[in-house]
Amino acid sequence: MQSYEFISNSEQETGELARRIAEIVVPGDVIALEGDLGAGKTAFTKGIAQGLGITRTVNSPTFTIIKEYHGKMPLYHMDVYRVSDDEEDLGFDEYFEGPGLTVIEWAHLIKDQLPSELLTIYIYRTGDTSRRLVLEPQGERYHRLCKEIL
Repeated sequence: MQSYEFISNSEQETGELARRIAEIVVPGDVIALEGDLGAGKTAFTKGIAQGLGITRTVNSPTFTIIKEYHGKMPLYHMDVYRVSDDEEDLGFDEYFEGPGLTVIEWAHLIKDQLPSELLTIYIYRTGDTSRRLVLEPQGERYHRLCKEIL
């Protein structure tokens, strides 16, 4: 599987990458975010929200599982850390096929419910503010997206 790497030296650089992604996503796109606690998954999602023109404060939907924000297109922000059963049907596919962008934190926890084509972004802490982001596209659309932004 081909992957792409981006080195960020600050939260601002990470946000800029996220904003660039937000400029070229289309309704129905799915981005899976992986990384340890505090790696920057929610900060990355905030950058996407800014790129979509969302002015509301974006925070982790840890206890609600899904938060919806409205900008140029809807943003469905999911945190599935507390989903206890991968087999439980919580209607995620309605979001994946909906009129917005879906961003999922801890997506590996619902891997059997994810669409076959998506962009997974692994965020690794390399310092207090620096991060290494590894983008793994699944599907031709997401390969093109990665080539365009990087």
